[in-house]
Amino acid sequence: MDDADLLKQVSQLRDAGRSPKQIARVLGMPPSAVARLVRTVAAQTQAEAGEPAVVGCWVNAGWSRGLTVDPSRGWVDQAPEPDGVGGLVSVLVARRHRWDRVSVCGYLADVYCLGVKNAFGPDVKTELELSRFLPDYFASYPDGWQDAPGDLAADLVFGAVEYARGLGFEPHVDFAPAAGHLGSWAGPSAITFGRDGKPFYISGPYDNPSKVMKTLQSTAGSPPAFNFLTGIEG
Repeated sequence: MDDADLLKQVSQLRDAGRSPKQIARVLGMPPSAVARLVRTVAAQTQAEAGEPAVVGCWVNAGWSRGLTVDPSRGWVDQAPEPDGVGGLVSVLVARRHRWDRVSVCGYLADVYCLGVKNAFGPDVKTELELSRFLPDYFASYPDGWQDAPGDLAADLVFGAVEYARGLGFEPHVDFAPAAGHLGSWAGPSAITFGRDGKPFYISGPYDNPSKVMKTLQSTAGSPPAFNFLTGIEG
């Protein structure tokens, strides 16, 4: 079977709702090889859909703290040292809107537990407005921000959503209208979420800690199956 036929089969199986692992079983191939084919199909679908070109993609420096990342992807964190707790990652994606405008979406992901906690956009800005917006958007990160490849942005955001759903948490309602700016994503993520591979809940100002803890105990088990930092007793 040549590459074109193989990609066609993968595309048909994805259209039928099969996961990459299921496709690997059907085709008798290693999951890692199928994952690469699924990403190729997703990229082809995105190109055929004529999605607006990506103007820029950014993530806060320090995004990888506490995470395990497949080194074969070549993703570099400009501030990987474990300085601080980590766990909250901000991603910003801009696509061409018109020749003099860009469409911008942003995502705040709890990569240790809750997934996407907030999102905004699409917002239309001039490129000058975007350049001024960048430092404001990443102002809470002492190490600033860095350019990011689109596949890293998608793996961080969609992967965090997938991880959180496995723990019983859905993304913020504002995620749906912003998700398209990330492009197609087939998964699985090349990132292992949770702090050092284990759910770690850090209570935020808008959370319901008691509800989150009950959900975690239902899906992950009792501590030490997960770690937490809240103002309540576990």
